[in-house]
Amino acid sequence: MNKFFTIIAVSVVLLLTACAPNFQKEDKIVQEEDAETNEKAIIPKYKISDDYYRTFMPFEPGEARGLVVNNLNTRYDIHEFETGLLRIAQNTFDTNKFVFKEGQYLDSSTVSSWLNRKYTEAQLKERNLKEENNLGLNPVDPGTGDIDTRNEENPIYLAHILEHNYLEEVGGKEGTYKLGGVVIGLAMNSIHYYQKEAYGATYETDIPKSELVAEGKKIASEVIKRLRKMDELKDVPITIAMFEQKSRSSVVPGNFFAFAEVGKGSSEIGSWQDVKEKYVLFPSDTALQNHREDMTWFQNFKQDVEEFFPNYNGVVGKGFYLDDQLQTLTISIPIQFYGKSEAIGFTQYVTGLVMEHFPDYIAVEVNVSSVYGQEAVIVRSPNQDEPFVHVYQ
Repeated sequence: MNKFFTIIAVSVVLLLTACAPNFQKEDKIVQEEDAETNEKAIIPKYKISDDYYRTFMPFEPGEARGLVVNNLNTRYDIHEFETGLLRIAQNTFDTNKFVFKEGQYLDSSTVSSWLNRKYTEAQLKERNLKEENNLGLNPVDPGTGDIDTRNEENPIYLAHILEHNYLEEVGGKEGTYKLGGVVIGLAMNSIHYYQKEAYGATYETDIPKSELVAEGKKIASEVIKRLRKMDELKDVPITIAMFEQKSRSSVVPGNFFAFAEVGKGSSEIGSWQDVKEKYVLFPSDTALQNHREDMTWFQNFKQDVEEFFPNYNGVVGKGFYLDDQLQTLTISIPIQFYGKSEAIGFTQYVTGLVMEHFPDYIAVEVNVSSVYGQEAVIVRSPNQDEPFVHVYQ
């Protein structure tokens, strides 16, 4: 069923200060024209930046919301899988023309069934299932033979599927929106975890990157074919992207590594485009070997922090790289403070170190915390002469 939205202008009174953002005078009230519902929502006219999509309010959760928490290994992967998919979408769907909505077409039962293993005929009979229920996109586990060999040869490749919807204004019908495209994220495992017995020890086997990519492309092809069988999605552009999640012990998230665009009505994936994104932990051997200059900046900053503060507990950074160039560095400094004045003094000192040690083309965020919670935040945007600094009261 195609969904259309009719917009009615409504006046909004805003209290603005001289330094407040330039809000438009009107938001948009959106009424869904649907035979079964008559729901209303708001599309805010104001956007934080061109890096973000406007979103329907009140927020309508996706049909499969909540599964991601159980299916991905760490909170870092959960966050990056969603925010990274929003970045992927910007390659196809302009943030100034499209409005974001969480996926409404893949519900929890559908996603769960697709994440299963494929069943053999014998396994279908054993479970009293029909072939139309044999929807798993992960390989068959034959169920017999050495359990280690079975898991090494037939790992779980696909960990999760995430759907995002993008709506656009209908040409010639000002104030009416319809589904303009869909973006699908496939979270792929770099490590397969398994147990030999219920509640027993957990074992793991690495999945080579080449194997992960090849299997991911096969899965993506099947997902596109299934989406095209849905009436609502049979004729909209679809972007599909692959994400490699890290191990359960990782303190940095995984990353998207490829995406493909599928035109209206097509069920065939053409060429895949590489996504050159990654996260690097500072300090680490990876940072030292592959990003020596960035590691030097970080180490000098870290040493100056240690010299100032006797109750030093550790300085850890997370660098986001695009095309092998450091874009953003997020630093965490947990410290034991004895008073607010000490926290203020330390924050002032660290602010100076940020401006001194890191090139101005890098975005830097420093979070200072204690056992009582967040103490201060320092944010220096690229080419910014003076950073934003806030000390929590």
